[in-house]
Formats: sequence, C-alpha cells, structure tokens
Amino acid sequence: MPPLKVTAQATALRTVFGLPQRVRRLIAGPPVRIDGQELALDAQLLLRMQQLGRIPPMSQGTPQQARAHLDGGTLLVSGPPIEPVSARDVRLDTIDARLYTPSGLAEGSPLLVFYHGGGFVLGSIDSHDNTCRFLAKHAQVRVLSVDYRLAPEHPFPAGVLDAVAAFEYAHAHADELGADPDAIAVGGDSAGGNLATVTAYLTTRAGGPKPVYQLLFYPVTDSTVRTRSQELFAERFLLTQEDMDWFTAHYATREEDKHDVRYSPMLAPDLSGLPPAYIATAGFDPLRDEGEAYAERLRAAGVPVVQSRHADLIHGYANFLAVGTRFQQAMFEAVGALRTGLGISIKESVKE
Repeated sequence: MPPLKVTAQATALRTVFGLPQRVRRLIAGPPVRIDGQELALDAQLLLRMQQLGRIPPMSQGTPQQARAHLDGGTLLVSGPPIEPVSARDVRLDTIDARLYTPSGLAEGSPLLVFYHGGGFVLGSIDSHDNTCRFLAKHAQVRVLSVDYRLAPEHPFPAGVLDAVAAFEYAHAHADELGADPDAIAVGGDSAGGNLATVTAYLTTRAGGPKPVYQLLFYPVTDSTVRTRSQELFAERFLLTQEDMDWFTAHYATREEDKHDVRYSPMLAPDLSGLPPAYIATAGFDPLRDEGEAYAERLRAAGVPVVQSRHADLIHGYANFLAVGTRFQQAMFEAVGALRTGLGISIKESVKE
C-alpha cells in the first residue's frame, strides 16, 4: 500500500486535473507550440506540476536516488491497480518477472512479453505495474513483465541477454504461462522498446522462435547520432538530453557499445523478416525522430509497420494513466494495434 503522503499527493494531483479546463489552462500557462505541434494541456499541466513540486531531473544524483524518485513519481501518476487483472510473480530461470492475466481469459491466449523503460538504469516491474495491467485488461492478453538487470551494476549487454532469455523462456514454457507459443509478442517503452525490437531482431537472425508482433513505445534505436528532435526538446519536456547522456554513460561503458546493433538496431544492415510492428512516438520527445526513422527502416525492409506520432504528447506517456484523459487515449490506440496485430498473426499461423 502506498504511504499516506504519496496517497495524499496523488489525490491532490488528480484534483488539479479535474478542475475546469480554463482553470487548468491558467495553471499550466499559455499553449506551447514547437515544430508545428501544440502540447496537450494534460501534458503541459503535468510538466507544470512537476516544476512546482521541484522534482529533480533523473540525471541528478546516484542511480539509487533516481530509482527512488521514479518509484515515487510513478505512484502519483499511474493510479490505483487496474482491475480485474490477476498478477503473480514468476521466475524465468535466473530472471524475475510478473505475469498479468485479465479476468476470464481462457488458457492458450496470446502473450505480450513486456520490457519496462528507464534508460537501462531505472524502472522495474513495479514501476510499470499499471501499464501492464492496462494492456492486459484492454487488449485481453496475458502480459509477462520482465525485471531485467540494470546498469551501472550490469552494463550492456546484460539487459539484452536477459530480454532474449525471457522471450525464449516464455516460448519454451508457454503452457505453464497459459499462453499460445505461436502468439507471443514483445513490447516495451523507451529503453524497453529498444530491448523488445532487439529481441525481435536477434531471434529472427538466429532462425529460432521469434515474436509474432512488436509493440514499441518511443523506442531507443540509435545512440550514435544527435537528431533534430533531440535538439528541439533537449530541455523542459520530462526527458532531457542531460538525462539521456547520463543513461548512456551508465549503460554503454565503451564507445563501441553505442555502435553495436544490440544497442543501436538502426545500424543493423538487414532488418528484413522482423515481425510486424506498431511504433508510437511523442511529438515533444527527444526520441521522436529516431523512433520514426526506425519505422521507415523497417518499412523499407518489407516489414509491416504502423507508425503513429502523438504530436501533442511527451516521453513517458504510457505510465501517466491516472492524470487527465489524453494519455489514456494514446494507450487505447496501442491496445487496438496490439489486438489487431495478434489477431492477424494467429490467422496467418492457422493458414500455415
């Protein structure tokens, strides 16, 4: 149960978001327009409340301090546990995970193996608990959330090794998880989106079992370039350039790590044969351009891709389920894409 202080703060935050629109606009300030986009009022108000609360940037302090700040912030914006969804902790050989099952879901259902975001340094199955509950309930799939090892204690490629191992375990033990081994997707947000698509790439190239679908929220895809969106949104919009540099310094301990396709999948010479993908980006996110460039690379390689830019949103929106309505709207679009993608993959496997 969250501490009373956090519960009171969460209630106060939701009260602010429940105020009339004109009052919320007064608190948030004048509309923000950059690059032909206007920031959603919900996003602008959240950033304003962060500023008023004097929440420190993720890159200030130690990784342990940043993890504590993230955990506290998640409790404020993700809301109470979404029901009816059961959750049980499971062990995937050496990796901790949590399996979510929406009420009434039959055995042999599709499964989403989910990797949380946090720059490869922060985040956990707890920080993304409600995100996974949301996906499980509304997409009517089981969700296996993976607690992969984090940097700097476990730098690159530890996270990749865990991500691939978790997928392989899920496929080999699908019956134990109540899942269909021929209907397993991978997904994740930010760093987790990177691990999801890298897992899809490595398993495809290995010729073994591979995911049938990719659900990628603002994924990290190329750490070797500085994009236009990184220049435009280097400050003020939750994820900053300073944060990204801090994450990279902890995760990629050698310069050559940044050029490894297991970290920068954009550099892979051949992306053909990868599973279909839904790639969502946020307009006011420094990761916007690399996510969209990766979608184009996949499309050029013949991979079916749905690329959706939420031009009015910011990085991290998959976790902001309890504040306003705009963030949930974006997540419902992802739910629709996941259900459709899995449905098509199941029909295709039946034909074969």
